[in-house]
Amino acid sequence: MLYHLFDWMTHNGIRIPGGGLFQFITFRALMAILLSLIITMIYGKRVINLLKKKQIGESVRELGLAGENLKKGTPTMGGIIILMGILVPTLLFADLSKVYIRLILLSTVWLGIVGFVDDLLKLQAKRRIQQMGKDYKKTDKDGLAGWSKIIG
Repeated sequence: MLYHLFDWMTHNGIRIPGGGLFQFITFRALMAILLSLIITMIYGKRVINLLKKKQIGESVRELGLAGENLKKGTPTMGGIIILMGILVPTLLFADLSKVYIRLILLSTVWLGIVGFVDDLLKLQAKRRIQQMGKDYKKTDKDGLAGWSKIIG
């Protein structure tokens, strides 16, 4: 959007010092990387704390592996942080008239939706079993089926 804004301003005779930098893809890429870093560092911790507060945590399978208990309680739906870190800088600094940018945005959002639905189904299965008063043990049946993920 900023690319299109400064392009429009240049074509209409409005000159802002430094506005011509938005014509260079290297400048826009650097700014997008920096903005992505800032977004993930600032909002990442807040999202993780919110997910922990809402007790949206990961359960682990009992496979007998040494490090599997380290993942226990890790918040699920952390992909929200990744999506914010990709989508916001892309929307601000990319040339949205390019078909490849639109395709990348569409596929990123689509795969984010698939991941969100998968995590949501896992959380619903966990809550349903806990409401019955049983201990929840993660299985392969929780979440989307493998073929659904591949089709998605």
